[in-house]
Amino acid sequence: MNISIRPQAFSVISFDLDDCLYDNRPIIAQAEKAMQQFLLQHYPRSTQWQLSDWRQLKMSLLAAQPALKHDTSLARLMLLQHGLTALGYSTEEAQKGAKAGLEHFRFYRSNFSVSKEVIALLTSLKQHYRLIAISNGNVDYQRIGLGDIFEFALSPGNGLKQKPAKDMFVHAAQKLGTPLASILHIGDSAKSDVEGARRAGCQAVWLNPGFGVKECAKAHQQLAHITLSDIQLLKCFIN
Repeated sequence: MNISIRPQAFSVISFDLDDCLYDNRPIIAQAEKAMQQFLLQHYPRSTQWQLSDWRQLKMSLLAAQPALKHDTSLARLMLLQHGLTALGYSTEEAQKGAKAGLEHFRFYRSNFSVSKEVIALLTSLKQHYRLIAISNGNVDYQRIGLGDIFEFALSPGNGLKQKPAKDMFVHAAQKLGTPLASILHIGDSAKSDVEGARRAGCQAVWLNPGFGVKECAKAHQQLAHITLSDIQLLKCFIN
């Protein structure tokens, strides 16, 4: 544990989800694979495209509609719809396929459970603090075992921009009826989580490494109040 800025009193702990409370990489890989298999089975013309074709289309869509990057579910829906249309399916077929493909992806995207060790840690923390989640992803936190842990979970969309924008932090404070400074946000990304929280006026804990690759601090990034190498070190907040 490294303390760069002594934290002030806080009553709320906010958690990032992906790669903070679980390893998201194999989960996304499984969901992407399941979605591709769905497309190949029900929309066989998709065999004409490689992953590079889908990536190129995604980049084009985001360039034309930058707001899509703040809503991952809508972005995937539009990607599937435009892709199926480009492959020669009718508008009605493309819309139907995009909706079904998204639901297929979302099922596998949340088809896992957070480890018992992490659940036990969060349950202990909940005895002392209010717990919420602020994530740029679209996982169903209730399906993965966190429904009884968090008061609510926020994700981008419906007018809320993704981290490091301050939108979700501000919205969380309003829902909680508490000052931003009383929220301690914990995440694995120095840019999205640490910079986002600090810019919004929250306190920040950087989990580095999380379940992903260890990040290197950069000069332009704002300092986290605390840097942890293991999420279980949060037990220090319980006593």
